[in-house]
Amino acid sequence: MSSPALSRESLDAIRSEGDVNLSPRRREWSAEHIGAAAQTTLAEDARHFLHQSLSTPCLNVLAKAEGSWIEDVEGRRYLDFHGNNVHQVGFSHPRVVAAIKQQLDDLSFCTRRYTCEPAVELARRLGELAPGDLNRVLFAPGGTSAIGMALKLARIATGRFKFVSMWDSFHGASLDAISIGGEAVFRKGIGPLLPGCEHVPPPEPLRCPFKCGTACNLGCADYIDYVLEKEGDVAAVIGETIRCTPFVPPPDYWKRVRAACDKHGALLILDEIPIGLGRTGKFFACEHYDVVPDLLVLGKGLGGGVFPLAALLAREGLNVATHTALGHYTHEKNPVACAAGLATLDIIRDEHLVEHAAQLGEYTLARLRELKARYPLIGDVRGKGLLLGIELVRPSASPHAAPIPATDEAEQVMYAALKRGLNFKVTMGNILTLTPALVLTQAEMDQALAILDACLAEVSTQH
Repeated sequence: MSSPALSRESLDAIRSEGDVNLSPRRREWSAEHIGAAAQTTLAEDARHFLHQSLSTPCLNVLAKAEGSWIEDVEGRRYLDFHGNNVHQVGFSHPRVVAAIKQQLDDLSFCTRRYTCEPAVELARRLGELAPGDLNRVLFAPGGTSAIGMALKLARIATGRFKFVSMWDSFHGASLDAISIGGEAVFRKGIGPLLPGCEHVPPPEPLRCPFKCGTACNLGCADYIDYVLEKEGDVAAVIGETIRCTPFVPPPDYWKRVRAACDKHGALLILDEIPIGLGRTGKFFACEHYDVVPDLLVLGKGLGGGVFPLAALLAREGLNVATHTALGHYTHEKNPVACAAGLATLDIIRDEHLVEHAAQLGEYTLARLRELKARYPLIGDVRGKGLLLGIELVRPSASPHAAPIPATDEAEQVMYAALKRGLNFKVTMGNILTLTPALVLTQAEMDQALAILDACLAEVSTQH
């Protein structure tokens, strides 16, 4: 059973951190580029799985994922600048695969009430790497679950139940996570959400109600201080250190939020599920801001791009929930997942991936600025490390109005890039989000940039 393509108006209403899977352009691209064998599998997938925005129905069928590349069942290879942000060490890294195989032979599962050496060692390593005294750890089978644990611990530690988070944010798809999240595609029509969840504007100047213009004046950070004072009983402020859009907050943003939390007795929770583990050119993104949160959440790539694994890191003083269960997940101390996590940390260290992400990111930003100078369609390029974005816009009818998001052009560029062997996602409807594996070489980056150049030239001539 197929799902109908959505109208342009319906698509605009659900633009989010991912590209929409029911657009007319998706249908056109699939009809032209997906062969019979893949179409059969896609039809079976659509028949057996519940349909939902952003995933099923799916785009294509994969046969292989290795390093910086994915390959479909028809043998076409794509540089993967999406990867669901699990591929910090690349896909199928030999050391991750070897660690998993060895651990399967040694100990495949750790039952409740017991621990195991891989889990203890991974917790110790993360605590040593983390800034400040974030040395208490709890594992979960996914980032959304780890966010839930963070919310529960904040309530227990403070005796308060309210949270302040940002509109347009994403912290996971469970009911508690979408309550603090700010994307309509997850929240609309769901019904009553978690009580006590207040939302404030994110630090994004072009979408900011404080009329910052093109540069953030930190009015949004000061507003958080105001909200905390007026509410008076907020357990925690939770935010993405750097949004996957991406938008990079100004240097003092998190310092002001940290100070506001300290002033009003609220905790600070930073969500680094997709951007931690070196993607931004620092192991933890909060290191760019010289801020230590009270709770920090990791996930996505922690399992080496193979196992679902997330971690909640907490300050020593927050070890206060001995009387209750924060997570109690069946795979909380899964030895195979933890072995994959340990191998991931080793690879990031031994292959100097944090430094590589910083250097290659600087090189790429310079190249993207060159593209911006050549294509009026590009309104902005931004990022940190290998978390990069290209925002596409059209001029507005009024010279004093903000540019119009170029959503149709962004989709055109995305599908033109797929045709040429580059995979990435579009966020918020008009931002080409580029998050390659940290093992990507400069030659591979140059190949991707050449594809982007060709796609932008093709789309620009049509408008």
